[in-house]
Amino acid sequence: MSGVLRVTDLGVVRYGDALDLQRRLAQDRLAGTRADDMLLLLEHPPVVTLGRSSKTTSMPVPVAALERRGIEVFEIERGGDVTYHGPGQLVGYPILDLQRHKPDLHWYLRQLEEALIAALATFGIPAERNAGLTGVWTRGRKIASIGIHVRQWVTWHGFALNVTTDLSGFDVIVPCGIPDVVMTSVARETGGPADHPDGADLGARARSAVIEAFARTFGFDAWTRESPASLAA
Repeated sequence: MSGVLRVTDLGVVRYGDALDLQRRLAQDRLAGTRADDMLLLLEHPPVVTLGRSSKTTSMPVPVAALERRGIEVFEIERGGDVTYHGPGQLVGYPILDLQRHKPDLHWYLRQLEEALIAALATFGIPAERNAGLTGVWTRGRKIASIGIHVRQWVTWHGFALNVTTDLSGFDVIVPCGIPDVVMTSVARETGGPADHPDGADLGARARSAVIEAFARTFGFDAWTRESPASLAA
């Protein structure tokens, strides 16, 4: 693979707005009006999303009760079960044309895992796969979730890496439908505060690590930061 990965940091975005943006950008790729692969990085206010494989047992708290607590709920087209997004979690939505890489969904999932494993290594976190389960684990705890959708080999949805996330947010669901799963974060695994002694914000460090690892794993020649304005319709 060659070419440039265009990375856009969108800050904090409500889930519904981000979903609309992803769908529009994916359609642009399908129509050929956007030529380059993209990676959107952002955070969401508290939200629960239900993928195509969601089970009723994964949602012990009724939707109405979640909404009363200010947690939005969305049923979406990505694969996988239920997950939670919230502040302090780095969410990545790659809009890639897999025909320029490898048109293979299993390969794509493993590449996403590999990119996150490599990014976490920069923090000294020994991350790994868990056989038969999509996502990334460390020391038996889950640190990143992955759920994708692909249409005509163009991707959207993606991954969620817990950086400084308040992990109590996962208490309202059975994360990814896995009973007794223990969630963790970069902050918890490194034992450090949100601001490290070197003065670099942990969230910013995680973004840089993920971008570099993603570009390297997918074989891009280079990556460039784009303004959110570049995504305007």
